[in-house]
Amino acid sequence: MPNVRDIERDVIAAEWPLDADGVPHRQAARVVVINPEGAIYLILGHDVDDTDYRWWFTPGGGIVAGESPREGAARELREETGLRVNPERFEGPVLQRHATFRFVGSTRRQDEEFFVLRVSAAEVAALDSADGRELTALEEKVLDDRAWWTAAQLEELQQRGENVFPRELAHLLGTWIRGWDGTVIRLTEA
Repeated sequence: MPNVRDIERDVIAAEWPLDADGVPHRQAARVVVINPEGAIYLILGHDVDDTDYRWWFTPGGGIVAGESPREGAARELREETGLRVNPERFEGPVLQRHATFRFVGSTRRQDEEFFVLRVSAAEVAALDSADGRELTALEEKVLDDRAWWTAAQLEELQQRGENVFPRELAHLLGTWIRGWDGTVIRLTEA
């Protein structure tokens, strides 16, 4: 009988097909959720294979077959936060990021499109309650916390040595709070 860890690895492998280099590589979409005060909603997670390695990140994840990046971003937002929104509300993509990182015991690549979503006070309350989340078994294990951060708080967090991804998020947040100018920023992070 397979153990839980083997089943998790099989599910993860299905979500991360191998690219031409033999590296797990997927397309993903993320949401930069900004509240009326200009703070961003982030999730704290850790690697199941290295529980000491933690990072803050925007809601989002892999795009499934047949989904557009906007649709994938809306689905991931709903699953990870419980907030349901029409993908047409998203601004962007504001950022395209190619990231290479270690997760679940191997190097992985992810191509991400980020969208901005400005939320109301009522939506902030819904996000804070986290009602309606639909987390996978793996997400239940690796998602530890969620919080609102201003750009200045993000900079302080990083100065204390905590990981925030993308690394330029504090700087970018300041730009997006003022209003998106239509520019799509491209980042590569390893």
